[in-house]
Amino acid sequence: MNSPTLLKEAEQALSLIFSGIDTQVKKNLKRLLVAFRQHRVGAHHFSGVTGYGHSDLGREVLDRVFAQALGAEAAAVRVQFVSGTHAIACALYGVLRPGDEMLAVAGAPYDTLEEVIGLRGHQQGSLAEFGIHYRQLDLTTTGEVDWQTLAHAIKSETRLVLIQRSCGYSWRSSLAIADIEKIVQIVKQQNPNTICFVDNCYGEFIESCEPTSVGADLMAGSLIKNPGGTIVTAGGYVAGRADLVEMAACRLTAPGIGSSGGATFDQNRLLFQGLFLAPQMVGEAMKGNHLTAYVFDQLGYPVNPLPMAPRRDVIQAVQLGSPDKLIAFCRAIQQQSPIGSYLDPVPAEMPGYESELVMAGGTFIDGSTSELSADGPLREPYTVFCQGGTHWTHVSIALEAAIDAIAAI
Repeated sequence: MNSPTLLKEAEQALSLIFSGIDTQVKKNLKRLLVAFRQHRVGAHHFSGVTGYGHSDLGREVLDRVFAQALGAEAAAVRVQFVSGTHAIACALYGVLRPGDEMLAVAGAPYDTLEEVIGLRGHQQGSLAEFGIHYRQLDLTTTGEVDWQTLAHAIKSETRLVLIQRSCGYSWRSSLAIADIEKIVQIVKQQNPNTICFVDNCYGEFIESCEPTSVGADLMAGSLIKNPGGTIVTAGGYVAGRADLVEMAACRLTAPGIGSSGGATFDQNRLLFQGLFLAPQMVGEAMKGNHLTAYVFDQLGYPVNPLPMAPRRDVIQAVQLGSPDKLIAFCRAIQQQSPIGSYLDPVPAEMPGYESELVMAGGTFIDGSTSELSADGPLREPYTVFCQGGTHWTHVSIALEAAIDAIAAI
């Protein structure tokens, strides 16, 4: 079966799932519209201030809209966060103190957090160098949270539990909101004062609510992923309990300044508009993920999640089995990108990652994974991680090229 025929078959098979995603988009958009309306967002909120960023009305209202939309008490949405990892690091450094323990409950964290924690690197000011201890609950052999061990894992010194919602560069299933709610309940039963912190990257607007709506104390993510709606140029957010958000903001700026500082550099309109667009863009990415899973499953490649499985983030993993196929796949995606289609992705080292990566991302915002991108570490079993997509039809076009490229190897 040639690639156009296979994709046409996939589109027909997934029609009911696509319709269900549209229904989910509508629910999430209604939630956003309520927040915009209740906080009386107007064109005057698009103006920014300079210098220290004091009394930025647009930024203050955006924080409140963002918090309400995510079911949080407070939020700090800032272009000064250079990445999701930066926002997460600010949250961790803001909350944890020497002698505290951080417990990761969903297996190994994403590669870029290893140096923040102190699992790799030296003399960079990691959490370990500040006397913060790290412990990890490995996943079960089936790739699930080890619920039995978690039920008695919290110690008196366990200040914070790290819940990574997305699979990252692993083969495990990403966590559903119901999973996160269950983790929070189990943790709080053992120690109500242990902070439940969620790395929410790639997960925003996938379901009808966010982790802070089901008991998580704090979460963080990137604005060049889901909540930026593909148009925000940089930044990240923290959201949750007001005191914890302020502690994280004090790491971004300085104690005494916290969330009251940080100019928005005339980005307020894009930040508001990106948030408004986010549910639709996430829906398109989810459709693209289903499409990718369907066609590669038909071609005999292991895929995660499975084609008809509910989405829990905007990442679709495909085990290609060889470095040549991984590179060919990424080259095909790059060639079908609107920006930099003439570039040739080659494996290279990337700051924060242990293995060499090959990355395709001809995106309007550099590094945006809410736009169509594909990447993977050059290590067995040579898995490509497909992310984002502003139009599922663009994903379909790119997949035609990718299927043909790996078939030629």
